[in-house]
Parts: sequence; structure tokens; C-alpha cells
Amino acid sequence: MHRGRNVDPGIARSWLLVNGARTELFDEAHDSRADQVVLDIEDAVDPARKPGARADVAEYLSTGEKRAWVRINDRSTDFWSDDVDALKGMPGLAGVMLAKTEAAEHVTETYDRLGGATPVLALVESALGIEEAVHIARARGAFRLAFGSGDYRRDTGTSADDLAMAYPRSRLVVASRVGGLPGPIDGPTVGTSHPILREQSALTVSLGLTGKLCLQLDQLPVINEVISPAPSDVAWARDFLADFDARGQVIRDGSDLPRLGRARKIEKLATAFGVQPS
Repeated sequence: MHRGRNVDPGIARSWLLVNGARTELFDEAHDSRADQVVLDIEDAVDPARKPGARADVAEYLSTGEKRAWVRINDRSTDFWSDDVDALKGMPGLAGVMLAKTEAAEHVTETYDRLGGATPVLALVESALGIEEAVHIARARGAFRLAFGSGDYRRDTGTSADDLAMAYPRSRLVVASRVGGLPGPIDGPTVGTSHPILREQSALTVSLGLTGKLCLQLDQLPVINEVISPAPSDVAWARDFLADFDARGQVIRDGSDLPRLGRARKIEKLATAFGVQPS
């Protein structure tokens, strides 16, 4: 089983959010099945405890022995400046997740303040953010988009119904493609029902999102399994690629190129995630 530190964040499936004020959870998260770990010093932490949580997270990342992403406070808050200053140059900082991103400038200013080398994962959580998604995806420093589904629903009054939530998810998929970014990361499924999580993760995949935020360790195996290529798809891809090579990589008709692209993508993901053909 691939652990989080072995999976390229550009294709990472499971993004585990961990309360930044609870340092006792950090190592457990690091050693979990999460493709990527996000230490949260934004919504998970009471404002009065944010300075302490920020300092604890910075200390955890200071040696580079352990790596993680950090969800920082949004650009409009007084906490944002202190967050980026405390994290800049930390050897263990894989990147930042910028809360409540609503403009390309939010990404660019964060990226520049962090030194111009740290990737910024833009968390889109509002109607304005969805409307500006293409500009956000094209911003210098933008690495990937993520959907803050709970805050989006509160902002818009949208229900949790799959049809109602298909529009913002699809907007992020299209914006990511236009901006040349990897597929976006879906919001978390709240609750303990694995059948519901499996169903929601399958919906994520069907809409073109390629990752999912999660809040609980026991959700990780389900998310990783559902968002990975199916063993039957891996078998098809490898058979197609073998046949393509055997015939001298000759394109026979208009359907070969799309199938070749799909087969190569499946093969890449299967190799990264250790999925074997059925």
C-alpha cells in the first residue's frame, strides 16, 4: 500500500484534514493511508488558539523529517499574514491550502509571500469563488483547486442534493482544465457511513474530480479504492497498450487516439497507486 508521502500531490486521491491544534494526531495522520495530509489552522481552530496552533505546526515542519500541507486562513483575515510568515521556508511544508479563495490575486499574493516556490492549493468555498474559478486556476502559483462544499452550501443556500451540487463541481473541473491544472479535489463526506462515502466518491469520479478531502482515518481506504482505476480498467489499458506496441504504434482510426490517451492515463495511475489488473 502506498503511503501519502509516496503519491504525487498532482494525482493524490485522499487529502486528510487534521486539526492543527491537536499535535497528538500529527504522526498518526502522517503514517496513515492518506495520500496527502493537511494540517488545518483555519476552520478547525478557535481564533484564540490560532497563534499556538500555527507555532506548533511550524515546529512540526521545521526539520523536514515530516512533510504536510497546511490549510491557512483566507486572504481577508488578519491571520493570513502571520500564517505565511510563519510557514515560509519550512523544510517540511509541502504546500498550502488557501481557505476561501475568491480571486486570482489571493493565490498570487500567497505564492509570492511564501517565496515563489511553494504550491498553493486554492480552496473555493463561495459563489464568488466558483464564478472566478477560471481566473483562480490560471493564477501564478495555483497548483490545484479544491471544493469547500459545506461553506459553499451555506453561502448559496444550495442543498446537498447531488444534482444541486453538480454545477459548482463541474465548474471546478472545467476551470482546472482551462487553467492546465490537475483535476480538482472534492469536498468531504460528513458521517460514518461507508456506503454513502463510496457512493459520494463514485460521484466525484463521474464528474471529473480526481481527489477528495476527508476528515476521518477510516474513510481513507474507501476514497483511495474508489478514486483509483478499477482492476478491470487496468487490464483493458495494458492490453490496449500491448496491442498498440505490437502493431508498431500505428493509428488505425479516429478512435485510437482517445483510447491511447485514456490507456496511458490509467497505466500511470495504476503504477502510482499499485493497482493490479483483474
